[in-house]
Amino acid sequence: MSDSEALKQRLPAMALERLQSIRLADGVATLVFDAEGLDGPARARMEAAVRDTLEGADGVREVRVALMADKPAPRPGPTIVAVASGKGGVGKSTLTANLAVALARAGRKVGIVDADIYGPSQPKLLANEADRPRVNDKKLVPVPSAAGVPLLSMGHLAEAGQAIAWRGPMAGNALAQLVDADWGATELLLVDMPPGTGDVQLTMMQRFKPAGAVIVSTPQDLALIDAARAMHLFEQGSVPIIGIVENMAGYQCPNCGEVSDPFGSGGAEAAAKEKGVAFLGRVPLALEIRTASDAGKPPAAGDGPGAEAFAAIAGRLAEWLDARAG
Repeated sequence: MSDSEALKQRLPAMALERLQSIRLADGVATLVFDAEGLDGPARARMEAAVRDTLEGADGVREVRVALMADKPAPRPGPTIVAVASGKGGVGKSTLTANLAVALARAGRKVGIVDADIYGPSQPKLLANEADRPRVNDKKLVPVPSAAGVPLLSMGHLAEAGQAIAWRGPMAGNALAQLVDADWGATELLLVDMPPGTGDVQLTMMQRFKPAGAVIVSTPQDLALIDAARAMHLFEQGSVPIIGIVENMAGYQCPNCGEVSDPFGSGGAEAAAKEKGVAFLGRVPLALEIRTASDAGKPPAAGDGPGAEAFAAIAGRLAEWLDARAG
């Protein structure tokens, strides 16, 4: 019997019949439940019962619970799209920033929430890390950027270089403040998710229910394994997978022009086909993308192959959003 199955057998009956998924990894038990039809007190009772049952069990040091409803109450504000990877270092933040810029250039009213509470990078990518958000009627007002994309990030609220050592609930509350901000005329929020499948992801699904998720991966198998975990978590929360983007897909030598594939080739496209989801496109491993991003000048704001790659992916995302709205 697996560790997850052993924990499953400990669950109270009222929770077991609503269990959608359970996973135990590195001492963290992550459970997703169907909460359709339950009011607030009933949801609280079920979550408390699950925690009381599993906290202190062998091999469990933390319990994470997500209570999902297929039809959450409508909430005002922009449509939310999560950009996730399940793994760090695959260029998810750079993709998010450039997708937002490409969408803005196409006439969309788009903003960014940097949900990577512990390692925010969007303020650097959009060159507004020295700015601080205003407060209007107890809500944060997003920080504008030269690229025309408003942004909110913990990088705007914490001192530069300061380590943020918060437990899961505090990170979830911080995310809520960033999302429930005064977004004004913004119609679409791209949420740059942190790596992994932890508390911030559960808070995003449970409290805000994104319209869909874009999954980012490099071509190699290790990144694809983590991307599959991220997809599974969103699927368990009934969040549609819009598609997969393959990043760092081929490097062209600036001297000889030869193209090589240090991270492999085609892995994300093959994974998309296997999972039955859309393949949104590739972004090359290009020096100019890295240097422009480090300088706070998103390549999507200019011209060239990098800008074209981001614009093509943004176009497919826009088509999905329009089809959903129609």
